Amino acid sequence: MTFMAKVVSVVAGVVTHAGRILIGQRKRNDWHGLKWEFPGGKIEPGEAPEDALARELREELGIEAIIGDVLQRYQFSYNQRPPVELVFYNVTNFTGVPVNYEFEQILWAEAASLTDYDFLDGDREFIEWLSARNKA
Repeated sequence: MTFMAKVVSVVAGVVTHAGRILIGQRKRNDWHGLKWEFPGGKIEPGEAPEDALARELREELGIEAIIGDVLQRYQFSYNQRPPVELVFYNVTNFTGVPVNYEFEQILWAEAASLTDYDFLDGDREFIEWLSARNKA
């Protein structure tokens, strides 16, 4: 008998300010330590994806965010692990000043420079899409 692994859904926010995108670096002792990522996290049972992202941004950065449209959605598998569904949202607005509560560091990066950072493998497809979109 074969069991299908449950796909874990993860939401990530593209938070922009003054033409830059907010990214965070995972803590050095975390899984994939010191890799860069977009802020966000796992959806809890019964939670709507947009609500999960707003909660994660509040917990990780102390901001209240307005979640916009889905920019990209796809599945990615890390090694032999079950696939993760990654859903990237446009954060259309936020209040508050981002404070680093969860990361090694956070910074505002130019969209064109995102490929210069050592991102999680799962984020690379999105970064390529975002780079192509910004060149158009």
